[in-house]
Amino acid sequence: MRALRDQRTHSKLAATLVAALLIAPGFKCHLCAQSAAEKSAMVGDSPADPGPRATLNPSTNPVPVKAAMKLVADWQLARMTGRFSQDWTIATMYAGFMAASRTLGDPRYADHVRQVGEHYQWTLGPRRIHADDQAIGQSYLELYQAHPDPKIITPLRTQFDDVMTQPDDPKKEVWWWCDALFMAPPVWARLSAITGDPKYDAYMDHEWHITDALLWDKQEHLFFRDATYFDKREKDGQKIFWSRGNGWVMGGLVRVLEVLPKSDPGYPFYLERFHQMAAKVVALQRPDGLWSPGLLDAPAYPLPEASGSAFFVYALAWGINHHQLDAKTYRPVIDRAWKGLIENIYADGRLGSIQPVGAAPGAFTAASSYAFGTGAFLMAGSEVAKLPAGHMKK
Repeated sequence: MRALRDQRTHSKLAATLVAALLIAPGFKCHLCAQSAAEKSAMVGDSPADPGPRATLNPSTNPVPVKAAMKLVADWQLARMTGRFSQDWTIATMYAGFMAASRTLGDPRYADHVRQVGEHYQWTLGPRRIHADDQAIGQSYLELYQAHPDPKIITPLRTQFDDVMTQPDDPKKEVWWWCDALFMAPPVWARLSAITGDPKYDAYMDHEWHITDALLWDKQEHLFFRDATYFDKREKDGQKIFWSRGNGWVMGGLVRVLEVLPKSDPGYPFYLERFHQMAAKVVALQRPDGLWSPGLLDAPAYPLPEASGSAFFVYALAWGINHHQLDAKTYRPVIDRAWKGLIENIYADGRLGSIQPVGAAPGAFTAASSYAFGTGAFLMAGSEVAKLPAGHMKK
């Protein structure tokens, strides 16, 4: 863990600049103006009659994978056109849209994300230190890399420079819940890669280790959602490890590893965690190819949970594509899981079996669809479409 405090300077100027950006004339907070019902409907829903399931090829060949991605992405884009949000629930979908544009060669999804950034003048969410409100920065930075423009990166970098001057609160970790490891660390790591300034990686590494020390279970090789779950148990008496929570972590790991220099002293730590989690989750796969909301007590959950499952597929496929996981071991797991995800797509493009916003395994219906799950699916598809043909199932 690397020291940071000697790098934390010029806080007053940074704070002033951030404040000026947030109160600039014309700045709009579309989400703040929404009612709770409107915000909920934007994130997702659980209709009683979602219609028939889609008839899709479940193969992991690139052509059918891209066809499934397009169906889901188009359905989600139609629901989002003209609607903007900085919320983590939608920011995860934006990350999926960025992946969809790259994989499908269709700029419409990334163009929507660009409209969002312009709408908010490239600012992050209102809670400056909270990881959830930093998640949208992942897509901002990808847009910046495609079309470098200082106005895209300046508000984010100014805010992060100021955040680094804030001392840690010994009574409350900055990233106290495991979901945060997807929301914020990839933003910090990518900003470091773009700017060439290691201080952002250093901050990320420092805070990740604090969270890891708190929530990582050394025996199970999984993360508790937060400290309140240490003593809670499933119906069969086992520890509660939320599939989506651990999916968040695996997604965060690969998005950090993707941009963190292999020469960075912290790289082996993240790679080891990735290997440990990958080996654990494949042992917990259900017969239907997906994962239960609660990982250790699968029989207690009649439905698989698609968002956590999609994050696992994303991470495992990334591992094969980046030569970090053995294809002979992990490719069959991915093939079964992708088939399971495809079976939960409806004819109109809705991806079902997604647990609503929560903090632990919970109840939902087969038609339940939420934007963060769509985002995870599109990220998964972007990696599955790149899997080596040599191991492809016929």
